[in-house]
Order: sequence, then structure tokens, then C-alpha cells
Amino acid sequence: MEDVSEKRAKFVKLAEGRAQTALDAIRKIGNLSNRRAYEYSDADIKKLIKALRDATSEVERKFSSSADSSGSNKFKL
Repeated sequence: MEDVSEKRAKFVKLAEGRAQTALDAIRKIGNLSNRRAYEYSDADIKKLIKALRDATSEVERKFSSSADSSGSNKFKL
């Protein structure tokens, strides 16, 4: 049982750190919306948002393919 506990602890540590890093990066991308500091087109924004959505969809796909068949798609730490 110790092995499972160690794997869980490692997962929680890495997931929390990586999620926080990703959230911080997304917030920084949001800072690019300042039109006084940056120039961009609607097409640029659509490409950016699509890339972010595609990346999150890929993560969701990876987790759902390894999820158990209990029907629960909720992820909790």
C-alpha cells in the first residue's frame, strides 16, 4: 500500500505545481489584451484561443481515456 500512497503524493505535488504554472501563464496571456500596449487582430485572438482550447481538450481526452468506467468524470485532488 505504501507504493500507492507514494504515487498519490507524487501526483498531487506535480499536478498542483503544473496546474498553478499553467494558470499563471494563462493569466499572463490575458494581459496581452491591453490594446494600449499591444496590437493584434481578431484572427490572432481566434488562433490563440483555439490553441488553448485544443490543448485543454487533449489533456481532458488523456485523462478520460485512463479513467475508470464508474461513469464519474470528476477530478479531485
